[in-house]
Amino acid sequence: MNANFRPLDLIVVGLYFGGITLAGIYFAKKNKDTEDYFVGGRNFPGWVVGLSMVGTSISSISFMAYPGDAYKTAWLRVMPCFMLPFAIVIASRWFLPFFRRGKVTSAYEYLEKRFGPKTRVYAAIIFIIGQMMRLGTVLFLLSLLIHELTGLPSLWCILLGGAFVSFYTVAGGIEAVVWTDVVQTVVLVLGGLLCLFYIVHQLPGGLAEIFRVAVADGKFRAAEVAVNSNVAFQAEETAFDQVLSFEPVRWTPSLWRKTGLMMLLLGFCTWIGEYSCNQNVIQRYCASKSPREARKAMWICCASSVPIWTYFMFLGTAMYVFFKQFPDETAFQILVGANGKEAEQILPYFVLKCLPPGISGLVIAAVLAAAMSSLDSSINAISTISVVDIYRRHLAKGRDEHHYLLVARAVAIVASVLMLVIAVWFDSLEKKTFQDTGIIIAAFLGGGLLGIYMLGFFTTWGDGRAILWGIILTTAFTIWKGGVTLEWWDAPSSAWLNTDNYYTGFLANVIMFLSGFFVGGLASKLEGKQRDMTNLTIWTQDGTPLD
Repeated sequence: MNANFRPLDLIVVGLYFGGITLAGIYFAKKNKDTEDYFVGGRNFPGWVVGLSMVGTSISSISFMAYPGDAYKTAWLRVMPCFMLPFAIVIASRWFLPFFRRGKVTSAYEYLEKRFGPKTRVYAAIIFIIGQMMRLGTVLFLLSLLIHELTGLPSLWCILLGGAFVSFYTVAGGIEAVVWTDVVQTVVLVLGGLLCLFYIVHQLPGGLAEIFRVAVADGKFRAAEVAVNSNVAFQAEETAFDQVLSFEPVRWTPSLWRKTGLMMLLLGFCTWIGEYSCNQNVIQRYCASKSPREARKAMWICCASSVPIWTYFMFLGTAMYVFFKQFPDETAFQILVGANGKEAEQILPYFVLKCLPPGISGLVIAAVLAAAMSSLDSSINAISTISVVDIYRRHLAKGRDEHHYLLVARAVAIVASVLMLVIAVWFDSLEKKTFQDTGIIIAAFLGGGLLGIYMLGFFTTWGDGRAILWGIILTTAFTIWKGGVTLEWWDAPSSAWLNTDNYYTGFLANVIMFLSGFFVGGLASKLEGKQRDMTNLTIWTQDGTPLD
């Protein structure tokens, strides 16, 4: 056990773990069928769903990766988060009706009605792959904290963290996920505030010093940052001044470099995708009491998430100022990436080294909460999609609810095992910061799903054949882009297409939409007939009341 992890901390963390475990056992008894397990009887009030969505969207990526990114670099990668309110306006007005009309459980049931069963299966598979990678990412970050606490090898930390989350998620279903997410959201916000209060109290200039030093050092810039890892630690403030160099971000459109405008566009597309085709979100729409409560949940999530993301970036900047004022060799090594130190280790290191007993235990529980609130949602969503869109729809029709409930839990267990494997793989990767790595992974694994939904929602053209062409072209582009990025082959003649990796997902969605649109339009003209599109596009809704 790490010497900095004190008995009072252990008691606080133990109480937290015990409470979450009891919640999983309690809700396990309430699950009688898949309707309970997947959507909790569709009876959640908006405020509960909203806070649950906050917990899912925050995760340990926010609690550890955002502070780590701000500590080591600047504020470039938080810019996409500021586009969430614009996406909510569109999603609450135009997307929500497609998922509240009828007792929908999966986000991809709509795609079958619009484009056919093969498109639904494709979307389900792409979602499952993306969520498995996200699970591995979040669990890896959780394992960093457990490693800092216990000193155990990384493998054991991954196994311990994954096993606990898997237990209450597999047992309790969506009710355990939603209600524990609410508790975890409150805990993680409280934990983050305690860290900042301590820093402000310790700095001679308080809050004003954080802003003064951060502005002077360029830490609030929307900029790419290069880190000089060859600088040796010195027990004085000037050591930090020799480490970072900034390349200011331009605001012009570009697919070949990160610019302010493109980061905002990337954020807008990301959040539109989250609220139109991400099962984690759509499942919350379906679990709400009414469309009004679902909309309330969306805005509660937005009003909470954006300030929280901004706050955790600020916390990372504050820790930079703190360790510049009070130089520390380990904190310096984390900044420059020396001796295998990861940027994401800065928050757990700060908590264990600086915070008083009990308070540090609460903050540690908050980081655990951030990780678990994301992991449980993704595991449950993978289980839902696997059963509803694939198993019950194509492999085992007409079985009883008890059978499907057992399969749902079995799928959740399999997802948990794969999560452990992916987290171990992430542990071996060489990365700049995990916020950077996470954005790139998400860009490559989007599969053009947003393009499919935009074609479905906003046009009356396109069918399964058109989507098949889109899938072929999108997949070919993504594979080619991955090959260039990983240097599998040399393609100098196509260098003009060698765009920044951040934009791979955006371009894949454009390719999917345009290919589906033009192929679908050509097919409609040649066949001279049009399918019944009632309630399948925003132009063809008949005013049927929502559930």
